[in-house]
Amino acid sequence: MIPFIDLAAQQTRIKPRIDAAIQRVLAHGGYVMGPEVRAFEEQLASFGRAGHALSCGNGTDALALPLMAWDIGPGDAVFCPSFTFAATPEVIPWTGATPVFVDILPDTYNLDPAHLEAAIEAVKAKGELRPAAVIAVDLFGQPADYPRLAEICRRHGLKLIADSAQGFGCTLNGEHPIHWADAATTSFFPAKPLGGYGDGGAVLTDDAALFERMDSLRIHGKAVESDINGHPLPHEPKYLNMRIGMNSRLDTLQAAILIEKLAVFAGEIELRQLIANRYHEGLEGHVLSTPKVIAGGVSTWAQYVIEHHDRDGLAAHLKALGVPTAVYYPVPMHRQAPYACFPIGPGGLPISDAKALRVLALPMHAYLTHEVQDLIIEAVRGYNG
Repeated sequence: MIPFIDLAAQQTRIKPRIDAAIQRVLAHGGYVMGPEVRAFEEQLASFGRAGHALSCGNGTDALALPLMAWDIGPGDAVFCPSFTFAATPEVIPWTGATPVFVDILPDTYNLDPAHLEAAIEAVKAKGELRPAAVIAVDLFGQPADYPRLAEICRRHGLKLIADSAQGFGCTLNGEHPIHWADAATTSFFPAKPLGGYGDGGAVLTDDAALFERMDSLRIHGKAVESDINGHPLPHEPKYLNMRIGMNSRLDTLQAAILIEKLAVFAGEIELRQLIANRYHEGLEGHVLSTPKVIAGGVSTWAQYVIEHHDRDGLAAHLKALGVPTAVYYPVPMHRQAPYACFPIGPGGLPISDAKALRVLALPMHAYLTHEVQDLIIEAVRGYNG
């Protein structure tokens, strides 16, 4: 059976470094917020060209932290795509705010700026909610149209979050999403391009005050420097709780592992691009569509997603040949029961609905060999359904 994502291949490449990193943590015993956590945050910020990086327990908490830090809550509207994983809209009701679903572009699957603006105007005209923020998603690894999205957000006074759970490391015209966004988030779930050996997440920002407030929120609302205001405390800051927070810390063992994975990450993004190029050359014209990347964009290729008029038939054909596939996403969020009550942009979400019936992800990882990839390509081309 061909692996959909071959995590073992990468582990084999860097196993001695991973083993040594784990042993260092076991030796010093700082399992929670140990020295590797701060080291990883510094390296992550440098890689993503951000002033600050704050690690946390998972990519979902990473999305919630900036919303909480901005005091977004009841009466606020937060705009996001429906064609995404549940984590993107899930965090919005946590704060008491209301998600407003926006359609995607037909070629990149990312948030449609024109429909976003129409949705903002519709919410303003109705007058029941205050437009507060936008969560754009770097779906399948490529950047959203951040220049246009940022301009819309600035004009309407909205905060902008780049949900880079799949796309950390992607760039647009040489810039990372944080160049435009107020905060960029990512996930270290093992299947992500930069994945650990368990859960984890992070928020990147250039805003020092936002970073400090999120640092408080991730550890039970502990006191931070601006709270103490230069006055020494007779006890640890975590015992002076200045706000209601959460418990969302990246394990030191995960940080140690991710330091070693980050060291090879840039090279893996290049390998993924070569694999995507070979898929395109082998499949273009044999399926409804192969992925299109925004002009000036570099994708991390978290997934390689094709479209086919008989998606389910093709998936069954490939499974019979030992080729695994996945569907991202078979039911858009606005069609799912917990989210069906929330507003959608004017005219509905026809692109999201249509794509859900046609998309199919093929095996993709940095260590996919030419021989295995050729088998996958031939299997796809051989389907006559």
